[in-house]
Order: sequence, then structure tokens, then C-alpha cells
Amino acid sequence: MTTNLWVSALVALAVVLVTFTIGAARNLHRIIDIAWGLGFSAIAITTYVLSSGVGNPAVRGLVTALTVIWGVRLSAHIFLRSRGHGEDPRYERLLSKGRGSRNWYALRMVYLLQAGVMWFVSLPVQIAQYDTSAPSWWLVPGVALWAIGFGFESIGDYQLYRFAADPANRSRTLDTGLWRYTRHPNYFGDACVWWGLYLLACTSWWGAATILSPVVMTYFLALKTGKPMLEESLARRRPGYAEYIQRTSGFIPWPPRRIS
Repeated sequence: MTTNLWVSALVALAVVLVTFTIGAARNLHRIIDIAWGLGFSAIAITTYVLSSGVGNPAVRGLVTALTVIWGVRLSAHIFLRSRGHGEDPRYERLLSKGRGSRNWYALRMVYLLQAGVMWFVSLPVQIAQYDTSAPSWWLVPGVALWAIGFGFESIGDYQLYRFAADPANRSRTLDTGLWRYTRHPNYFGDACVWWGLYLLACTSWWGAATILSPVVMTYFLALKTGKPMLEESLARRRPGYAEYIQRTSGFIPWPPRRIS
């Protein structure tokens, strides 16, 4: 297991360094968002290979499959969504704060930070694959929560994609479908996916001890780089978004409030 931890750290580092090379060459650092899901997928596959002959084969296969399905879908979605667009406004604001080389500042504050978060958040995926016990009842709520999260994220992304594809909606705010009940169904779904994967690791005490991994993922999505930074940008660019914030739950789905 110790070998797996440092090898997976090297894998995460390799993914972000390759991505940094491409982003620096194109002067487009939003490309790291495409590599985010692929990095988790690479860690899951690496752990699957290294845990061969150690962990329970059924659990290893399940955890790897769920992580890769989530990661590849997310990366493909972000790739299709970002084609033809310039730098993400969130990265523009962040990188404008740096001194000296923009690329080296991006390496420190974006790429290497994400590599560390990627490795830490993936700890339940890594540890679950080394569990030698038979599959337990923890798998049921874990897979169910993963499925709920994957559904929210996939459907929310699709609804937003269809909405944004219509030129008539350019300055409007999506407030139908899942977006009627939460301002960020994709982020909420993302959090559920990782809490579900955490439950899959709870068949052992070592797995249960990784609870800070989904906590960190949820923190970044709901309170740090996800929801707050995106809403700050949307509030400036879209008329009516402030009212949307007042009536719609910020994260957990809930019926919209009435505004008098």
C-alpha cells in the first residue's frame, strides 16, 4: 500500500505536468480542468494494477470502474464545452495576482495544487482496492449515492449545454430542470460521487479514516474554487442572476423560495 501511495502521487504529478506543458504552450491554463477527471481515472487504474492479488477483485473492479466512468465523462464534457473559448475568467483573475512569469505562477498555484488535491481526494479509491475483506453492505449505499451524484452531474451538465447552445439564451440564466432546485447540480452531483466512493472504502478502518478526502472535495466545490468563484463571475455578467441566487438553493437541491 505504501508503494501505491507514492506511485499514485507520481501519476498525479505526471498528469498535471503534461497538462501544464500544453497549457503553457497555448497560453491557456483552463486546460487543467480537462485533465482533472483524467487524473483521477489514471490514479484509479494505477491502483487497480498495483493492488492485483491483494484486494478483493470485485471491489477493485467496482471502485475503478465508477471512478473512471465519472472521470472520463467529466473530462469529455469539459473538453466539448471549452472548445473555441479563451481563458476561463476565474483563472484570469487568479493569475493576474501573480508576479513574474504567468506560467510559473500558474504551475505553483493551479497545477501543483490540483495534483495534491487530486491525490488526497483519491485516497478512498486507493485504500478500498487494498481491502481484503468480502464485499459488505457498505457497497449498497455507496453505489446508490454515486449513482445519484453521477445522475445530477450528467443531467445538469447536459441541461446547461443545451441551454447555452441556444443563442437566444446568451444573457439569460438557466432556472429550469435541476437548475430550478440548486444553482449547481453538477457540483452537488460531484460531491455525492465522492461521498459514494468514500462509503465503498468504509469496509475497513483505514478506508473510514479517509473521511477528510470527500470533505476536502466538497469544501472546494461549495466554498472555495467552485461555487463562489463561478457565482462571482456570473453575477457580474448576467442580469437576473442576483434574483436567481435569492430564490434558489446554493448547493443542496431544494424547492425554490418565493420572493415577495
